[in-house]
Amino acid sequence: MKIIPSLALFLAIGCILAAGCVAQTKKETVNSTTAVTANSTFAPFTNTSDPRLNQTINATANVTVKPPIKGPLRVSISGYPVELDVLVDNITVGQAKPSMPLDLMVDEGLHNVTVCVGWICEHENITARFGKQVTVDFGERLRKVVEFPEPTARILEYFKNGYGLSVKVEFINPSKKDLLMSAEVSCGYSYIDDRTSIKMGDSVRGNVVQYVKAGERVTDSLDLYFVSGHAYSYDVPRILSTTIR
Repeated sequence: MKIIPSLALFLAIGCILAAGCVAQTKKETVNSTTAVTANSTFAPFTNTSDPRLNQTINATANVTVKPPIKGPLRVSISGYPVELDVLVDNITVGQAKPSMPLDLMVDEGLHNVTVCVGWICEHENITARFGKQVTVDFGERLRKVVEFPEPTARILEYFKNGYGLSVKVEFINPSKKDLLMSAEVSCGYSYIDDRTSIKMGDSVRGNVVQYVKAGERVTDSLDLYFVSGHAYSYDVPRILSTTIR
């Protein structure tokens, strides 16, 4: 009777030890798997020895973009008295001269061609085509809208005024900045001297000054007085010099 309890106790201890061994074995297996996963690093595979890959890279590197097709364009100002910058699509591309047009090659398609005198600009829309020259002449339009391309003084009219002459002077400022402009006006004349009754000759000069804003015109009058006498005869008055500051 005493042998059976002892056997039962022995079997129980054997089972507990067997279970511990199994559990320990499973724990070590999990730790080993985790360690491998954490320390593993993925390295992408590149086969640089594959000739097909090299051919693809070289083909990509050797691809060239064909330049756009262009068409001829000539821009002229037909004798307009100054050289003017020519702009195509708001980019300066050269100068047109009074006696020499500007020849260009521009991409096919629509373009805006512009020339400016001071703050006044003339525009033309054109369509460029391969092998077909497009000509734009701004000369006539410029002469209408900007008769004088540079700051100028001119005599508009004159008339006898008692013992002298009244002269109307116009100052023209086509530039982009305000200017102080002056003109020296001269007029030759002849007369009969009251004391001697001899015909005499003389000339008279005068200055007129005006402040002229950019792109504007100003008119002013100047009186030129003759010496005492009678039977006056006078030449056409003229501007001797113009000063611009």
